[in-house]
Amino acid sequence: MSIQEGKFVDTDPKKRNLLKDINAENVSAGILAAIFGCVATSFIIINSGTEAGMSDAFVSSWLTSVWFFGGILGVFLAYTTKQPIAGAWSIPVGVMMAQTLQLYPVEQAIGAYLVAGFIVLGLGLSGLINRIIKFIPEPVIMAMIAGALMRFGTGVISGVEALPIISGITVIAYFIAMKLVKKISPIIPAFIIGMILSFALGYSNIENFDATYLGLQFMAPEFNIGAIIAISIPIAILVVGAENAQATGVLMSEGYNVPVKKMTIWSGIGGIVTSTFGGPNANIAGPMTAISASDTSGPEKEKRYVAAIVCGVICLTFGWFSSYAINFLKLVPVSLIMTIAGLAMVNVLLSSLQAAFQKTQAFQIAAFFAFIIALSGVSFLGITAPFWSLVGGVAIAFATDMKAFKERLAA
Repeated sequence: MSIQEGKFVDTDPKKRNLLKDINAENVSAGILAAIFGCVATSFIIINSGTEAGMSDAFVSSWLTSVWFFGGILGVFLAYTTKQPIAGAWSIPVGVMMAQTLQLYPVEQAIGAYLVAGFIVLGLGLSGLINRIIKFIPEPVIMAMIAGALMRFGTGVISGVEALPIISGITVIAYFIAMKLVKKISPIIPAFIIGMILSFALGYSNIENFDATYLGLQFMAPEFNIGAIIAISIPIAILVVGAENAQATGVLMSEGYNVPVKKMTIWSGIGGIVTSTFGGPNANIAGPMTAISASDTSGPEKEKRYVAAIVCGVICLTFGWFSSYAINFLKLVPVSLIMTIAGLAMVNVLLSSLQAAFQKTQAFQIAAFFAFIIALSGVSFLGITAPFWSLVGGVAIAFATDMKAFKERLAA
């Protein structure tokens, strides 16, 4: 049980019944989170693998492992904690691997993935993760979320510019559904209409679908100190400092007593398992947790965990059959995906911005710089903007709000 703005969120597993807690809002939110993840972000893995010159078999195993085991992770954590904790993989890690896979042999990358999983597991088992989280003020975390995800919001406009008819009608359908449909997220009918238009206007052709199944492939690791420094440490930092911190911030802002240690331990185990099949990590999914935990899942916060379970079931199913999904996603115009992804993040972006920039709280300057660093998309030393956003935000929080920062550490 925890407190947020004077309200309690009772997530005692013994008091919850999954079948009784299912409703239209949390089911549709879970579907929405899965659509955002499986449809919008899978392109990152496909593009990263393509840029690195990887085979379709490698990319398929990578995609299958992170979605299948990430989905299992989300279902397990959501069910056992009765909190809306979604599992998947880290978008910044997927982006980073496009570069690092060009620098190291696949076997050495696999070895580095395995080491990264053990680093995250060690942070969780040791309890150090709880101390690390205390160093990051909530406004900084929420600003990082807003900055990192803002490109999805602007993707709505970019998508409409590129495909005015299809994406434009999709956006209109979203607003109409918002007014007419109260129990289901407006994203779902908007997405269906967008897909129908894409096929009807010839932008997608089902005849181009390839039914070849590839699935998981076991890959033996090889250990190299250079790869460990360049890959393992950044992955561990991003899993803990970006994905888990983002999910933690969202859950805290909604009033949940976040099981940070448990989330970290299982994120480490997820990374160890996926590494043997070519996947860099399977961990807590920040954006999908944000969707599952938002008011899209309904007003009863104690029932929102159902959204994460629904999301996880869809993700693990998608993962198992992702070799088909790769070919299906190739049929969908990227601009339509950008539009759908942006619409899916509207509520998340609004709540993140509101939580980051409340006038009555400390760390406003730090939150602002965390926001613009994440928004910039900068990358140093092979580590992308979300992590540097947290580093910069914490440093500025210490420099500009030292008293509040010390009070936080002492609490």
